[in-house]
Amino acid sequence: MDAPTPFRFTHFITVQPEDIDALNHANNVRYVQWVQDTAGAHWLAATPAEEQPNYVWVVREHNIRYLAPALLGDELRCITWVSKMEGVTSQRHVRIERAADGKLLCEAETQWVLLDPKTMRPMRITPEVAARVWEAV
Repeated sequence: MDAPTPFRFTHFITVQPEDIDALNHANNVRYVQWVQDTAGAHWLAATPAEEQPNYVWVVREHNIRYLAPALLGDELRCITWVSKMEGVTSQRHVRIERAADGKLLCEAETQWVLLDPKTMRPMRITPEVAARVWEAV
């Protein structure tokens, strides 16, 4: 299930003191969290609350490229979209930019697997689930 024109969801984050490491910029581990938080925010915005307990998404693989540092107080614009859904997997992209000037700080591609919350086993992504993340919310 390839999306012809995937919807891009935007989520904003402000760099907090606890995000800063010994090098005085956001720690790389925080970017991983922001990638996951952005994906989660998109899923929650796209899926009706009563249906959310019917699905569990887990990460199979992250591929992250760090391009520039985020600093304390920076507002970050995190943009995500899903480019492919096939079988039980979803390929998601996240761009993290500094909102003030649009500077690209980080790019990530993540492969997610959809699980049945009762069995915790992979479950096939239905066209209805795919449509939710490809439509504007």
